[in-house]
Amino acid sequence: MSTRTSRMRHAAGDGYASAGSLRQNALGVMGILFFVLSAQAPLTGVAGAAPVAVAIGNGPGVPAMYVVAGVVVLLFSVGYVAMGRHVVDAGAFYAYVGKGLGATAGAGSAGVALLAYHAIQAAVYGLFGAVMNGLAVQYLETDVPWWLIALGTMVLVQALGAAGVDVGAKVLAVFVLAEISLLLVFGIVTFLTGGGPEGLAPEASFSLSAALDGAPGVALMFAVASMFGFEATAIYGEEARDPHRTVPQATYLAVVLVTAFFAFTSWMLISAHGPSSSAAAAGKALEAGDGAAFVAAPVSDELGAWAGDALPILLATSLFASILAFHNSANRYLFSLGREGLLPRRLSALNGRQSPWLAGVVQTVIAALLVFPFALAGKDPVLTLFSWLSGLAVLAIMLLYFLTSVSVIVYFRQDGSGDTRVWNTLIAPALGAGGIAGAIWLIIANFTTLIGGDATTAIWLALTVPGALVLGMAMPRLAGRSGRR
Repeated sequence: MSTRTSRMRHAAGDGYASAGSLRQNALGVMGILFFVLSAQAPLTGVAGAAPVAVAIGNGPGVPAMYVVAGVVVLLFSVGYVAMGRHVVDAGAFYAYVGKGLGATAGAGSAGVALLAYHAIQAAVYGLFGAVMNGLAVQYLETDVPWWLIALGTMVLVQALGAAGVDVGAKVLAVFVLAEISLLLVFGIVTFLTGGGPEGLAPEASFSLSAALDGAPGVALMFAVASMFGFEATAIYGEEARDPHRTVPQATYLAVVLVTAFFAFTSWMLISAHGPSSSAAAAGKALEAGDGAAFVAAPVSDELGAWAGDALPILLATSLFASILAFHNSANRYLFSLGREGLLPRRLSALNGRQSPWLAGVVQTVIAALLVFPFALAGKDPVLTLFSWLSGLAVLAIMLLYFLTSVSVIVYFRQDGSGDTRVWNTLIAPALGAGGIAGAIWLIIANFTTLIGGDATTAIWLALTVPGALVLGMAMPRLAGRSGRR
């Protein structure tokens, strides 16, 4: 980044508004928070990841793993927020990594970020298409192909993305509140009525022995995967009101709320089934091909059949919200890389709503190119498209977390930023980097389990991540640029 551009960009929050800048002062803390919660798709995490973690992980000790994952992410967030006070950029990861580790490493991280966000969005298109297909069969008695549903959704998401970030935030707010409310009501009712057949039994879910029982590493892997998306807070820094205040608040609030939500909801689910029989119940649901039944059964028992019927609908809206959130994250990466000249500069074109419309179109085209080969090959959208690409995205995003933590430490050790807070700039990032490195090791060791595929597929998918890193590192040379930021 040139010195002049750097001065302009990093003055965000001080009235910066130049050609190629995103819409200023469009989002507050809650607006950013809804984008983050939408990307994480809480209902999808509970209905999709929790049953697997309970069945093959550490059983009733899964809630403790959500707490551990939350602590690791919170430690990472301390350094992430500290760096955000010095860099405000829609391409958060690559800007942060480049600031500490140099332009080449930053460009490499951009390649990994593009892989992560496009892969996860394509994955969710597969699951969304399958869920909507089921709803169409159930309520309309019409078997609409999942890929046709995905195509129509791409058009709608593109339109909402081009309409502006504030419009998207309002749409997401409705969907997120709906899905979270039902699960929270279930959890609160279960808690107030004393739990299931064995009571609340907190020691069965949060004691050290419960946390370490079975295969805690597998449970932790799925818990970490459920946190995907919180880092989007910094992506919206340019569009935030007073980003030096709202972005840190949104980041910490997102991590704390998501951790509390997953830990509490999974605890109440285990309590409803009974800790001693929860693993068997989760395994039975998975064997029947409907892991969500592990959630739907106790919710229906506690709140009534209407709640169980509402879950698939809320799951669909949850997935749509996630698709829209990742569309906005990915197109802002493309926009930022275009503005930097690492990709064609036309990607930085904005429409009248100051939204990156061309980057949005390119993002949608990439999503289609990732989704439709699975449709043409007749692959199951859940067992292949969703499982494979979501696992790939989790591995990629964890590498970005690690590189960012290391960059934070290096940047504050060598830069005259004036930030002398040892906890924020050294200790917390170092602890976070250690925890993330451990999570990466667990993900790689259990990658076949994470993607639900075979070892050969797992190897090829895992190799895609370093491949994206290398291709990203080549971007400055391909664009005729070199040197440090």
